[in-house]
Amino acid sequence: MKILITGSVGFIGFHLSKALLEQGEEVVGVDSFTDYYDPQMKEERNKILTSYDAYSFHKISIAEHEVFHKLVKEEKPDAIVHLAAQAGVRYSLTNPLAYAESNYLGTLNVFEAAKEEKISKVLYASSSSVYGDNKKLPFSESDRTDHPISLYAASKKANEVLAYAYHSLYGVNSVGLRFFTVYGTYGRPDLALFKFTKSILKGEAIDVYNNGDMKRSFTYI
Repeated sequence: MKILITGSVGFIGFHLSKALLEQGEEVVGVDSFTDYYDPQMKEERNKILTSYDAYSFHKISIAEHEVFHKLVKEEKPDAIVHLAAQAGVRYSLTNPLAYAESNYLGTLNVFEAAKEEKISKVLYASSSSVYGDNKKLPFSESDRTDHPISLYAASKKANEVLAYAYHSLYGVNSVGLRFFTVYGTYGRPDLALFKFTKSILKGEAIDVYNNGDMKRSFTYI
């Protein structure tokens, strides 16, 4: 089975690509190597993936419709796993256009390519952030998600709405996963676990938001 993975050298994309390759699947990786965090980490991940014969990599932006569509048309994947996105809740407050380009336009291009090339299976990354200011605990897939409290959350909610529209209009079957802070080997350095550890090792104060009055679910990769 040939699977096209956007964000293939991102944290989750890398682990998924590696797992699929080890199971004998063919993986077509796509990533634009943004500098949200040190691109060297993506270089190291990609170096591991390129050691597999069944892995091919394309350094392109999914926001470039014609380039991405051309790749999908040439590769003819059996399924698309869409993990490429501009991450970070706080970063969205100062760089909103990055989210419009990557998270919304990029996702639109993924579904449009799937429609045009008749790829009926799309797995895409949503986020636990879509629950917004939901007060009910624990969260449920059936909870309302129309009260986002960040631009990042709004962009991920928009992804779910696009998925619904493309299924209703064109029969593109998709599954969205609302990830709760994923951590593990080769994880993003901007996440709490790595930031806390770095501060502890340096003997520095740990930066805690909201005076520590919060709870958070973490998901091991």
